[in-house]
Amino acid sequence: MADKQLPSKENGKTEHQQDLSRRSFLKNTGLVAGGLVGGSLFGGLITGGLDKKDQHNGETENAHPNKGYEAFQARQFFTREHDFKLLMASTEQILPEDELGPGAIKLGVPYYIDKQLAGRWGINGYDYRQGPFVANLDKSDQTAGPGGEQSILDRGSLFLLGLRKMDEESQKRFSIPFDEASEEQQIEIMTDFEANNVKMKGVKASEFFILLKQATLEGAYSDPLYGGNVNMEGWKMKEFPGAQASYASYIEHDEFKKLDPISLRDYQGH
Repeated sequence: MADKQLPSKENGKTEHQQDLSRRSFLKNTGLVAGGLVGGSLFGGLITGGLDKKDQHNGETENAHPNKGYEAFQARQFFTREHDFKLLMASTEQILPEDELGPGAIKLGVPYYIDKQLAGRWGINGYDYRQGPFVANLDKSDQTAGPGGEQSILDRGSLFLLGLRKMDEESQKRFSIPFDEASEEQQIEIMTDFEANNVKMKGVKASEFFILLKQATLEGAYSDPLYGGNVNMEGWKMKEFPGAQASYASYIEHDEFKKLDPISLRDYQGH
């Protein structure tokens, strides 16, 4: 998945102006095929996040983030609602809603991750799972498997362990659950996870953070067939055409042709 935004002048915004938004971290955090390298996710790039309080009823914004989408969704992996709220809050901090488009919650990222964890990806069903597990293995070592994962825990266990550890840190530092903490408090905790300044058993905090970040971006930009990228809004923000069957009719055009995105679902009979 390419992380470079295509030039756009929609709503009068130039690419330079877009770079100044919170979403500019997507081009600067080193997302490349096969893993994540270099850069810091936060590092001053995210300057805003969730508006925690709804002016009408005082409830958190996360309480009812996407009613229309959630009407036909159900959790499959996260049996505890609080764990899912932690997932929602953390993914929204990684990919927040702003003037350019929806964030992780409205893109359906939490439900995408839930579906993935409920399947074979969540139990590392396609991975070689025998030891030994080398704690400090170089991430470039291809024998380490995808992303250099070196934990005896499967991805489902890693997510539960990591999310609950973030909640534990929030309770310890601020006496409040992570999903109810302020934007600054959530970023502080997640930054410490990224920098591996939080001690976890069975996995490094930084490795959990990388897994969370990678899954968030996958949910935002994968085909809607897999449960995220609601209404192809992630693709629309990047002007990505999706699963086009052919570009033959556009090859001779002298100028850039903007196409409405197509999902794999569009090729299925109705």
